[in-house]
Amino acid sequence: MDKIKIKNESATGLSWIAGWLFTIGFLKLAFWKGLLALLVWPYYIGVYVSSIVTKAQP
Repeated sequence: MDKIKIKNESATGLSWIAGWLFTIGFLKLAFWKGLLALLVWPYYIGVYVSSIVTKAQP
């Protein structure tokens, strides 16, 4: 029977959280605006990336 190794990489998640906390503090957002930014911002990133990918395709 083979042994399975499970690796937990939490550095990426912690750096993402640290980046968001820095951004919220840097922009001096209130709690609710910061929470809204966490929920809405990935949508805008997705729209931007999809526009780049669409332009790159022939």
